Amino acid sequence: LAGTYPVLHGILGPDRWKLLVRDFYSEHHCHTPLFPEVAREFLRYLRDERDAAASDPPFLCELARYEWVELSLEIDERSIDDAAIDPDGDLLEQAPVLSPLARVLSFRFPVHRLGPDYQPAEPPGGNHHYIVYRNRADEVKFMAINDVSLALLASLQQNEERSGRAILEDIAISMDHPEPEKIVAAGAALLADFRRRDILLGTRR
Repeated sequence: LAGTYPVLHGILGPDRWKLLVRDFYSEHHCHTPLFPEVAREFLRYLRDERDAAASDPPFLCELARYEWVELSLEIDERSIDDAAIDPDGDLLEQAPVLSPLARVLSFRFPVHRLGPDYQPAEPPGGNHHYIVYRNRADEVKFMAINDVSLALLASLQQNEERSGRAILEDIAISMDHPEPEKIVAAGAALLADFRRRDILLGTRR
């Protein structure tokens, strides 16, 4: 558990961490015997069963979820190689395909900055959005994203047939942007960057 949640372990310190883990093993009924899933069970316990303690940092569950996602992507057995995808397809004129090994996350706290030396007592304002993904080299990476990128990725998660251009034009309309082509141009650069990172795999054939 400490290996899966190293930042949370470092923030709590050895005494509070030991007590938390002891409570987990004592109180939680695990639903699987698989060793890698124990860390997921720990997250379920923190999120759904445990009564918060007065000494808990306010970001405890958000940080735990963020750290769990990294392990979940590392052990995911799915491949991102798919014959039905054109890796060099036109991302604007065809339907972009999001990697199944990409997770879009939103938190109240900037979880990527949390640590023993940065522990805000209150959310610093606004939501903090991330894309966490595993690339073709099997490296798990994360990237902080803005609201436009979040809207684009949310649309791509649901996309089957719509072109990148159609998705970006809808985003421009939802923003009531006076120059939709500027959103399309900026979005085209985002799509290309996502493909370079293996967040996008290409386009649907």
